[in-house]
Amino acid sequence: MRIISANTNGIRAAAKKGFFDWLKKVDADVVCIQETKAQFHQLSDAVFSPEGYYCEYHDAQKKGYSGVAIYSKVKPKKVHKGIGWYDIDLEGRFIEFQFEKLSVISLYMHSGSASEERQNVKFDFLERFADYLQALRRKRREFIICGDWNIAHKNIDIKNWRGNQKNSGFLPEERAWMDTLFNDIGYVDAFREVNQLPDQYTWWSNRGQAWANNTGWRIDYQIITPKLKPLVSATQIYKDERFSDHSPLIIDYDYTLS
Repeated sequence: MRIISANTNGIRAAAKKGFFDWLKKVDADVVCIQETKAQFHQLSDAVFSPEGYYCEYHDAQKKGYSGVAIYSKVKPKKVHKGIGWYDIDLEGRFIEFQFEKLSVISLYMHSGSASEERQNVKFDFLERFADYLQALRRKRREFIICGDWNIAHKNIDIKNWRGNQKNSGFLPEERAWMDTLFNDIGYVDAFREVNQLPDQYTWWSNRGQAWANNTGWRIDYQIITPKLKPLVSATQIYKDERFSDHSPLIIDYDYTLS
């Protein structure tokens, strides 16, 4: 089973840059997209419903903002558009496909970089989401939560860690939250199961020469329940083409989707 997580920073813009042409070549079973930045009625072109995939979008109410989607070769048993929290669902940040014994979620976590107010919104979500993730562990199914979590966890996950300790996405409180997610709640960072190398980034600022200098952040993840840990077989951050300021995260699992 191959799963891709990709923040497209505007799915229509990514399409123009060849994202869907590339998707035909990589043979993914599930594709999780964040930041579609479109309403579904604006995506009438067939390219946005790729042949061979069951597709669902969850839009933000605000036009040109946020939005998530999932494409899957296997039709899910159930689809949940939204997490059930009005403030979060208004912004189109969560969609879940439930298969036989597995759920795949596309998540677009808040960025707090715009203002102190938005950072507080992010902290509020993190507090509630920790309880939600704890509750998922009690369910009789496995979970793969793909997406842009907007947090670099460790020093190895960000190029300029010393200079970013007071910036949203690398605040001590955010990193401690990730520690709790992995160490206490028990989730697993699938990428780090097979790749422990430094300089493995998924996002680069459009400012300066960040891409050229690989001054990046690893903020896109596939976070999994512990039983899936031994099934992670390979991973890749695709950087041969640029569809967005993020690169697609590809992870293969020794698992058959049904």
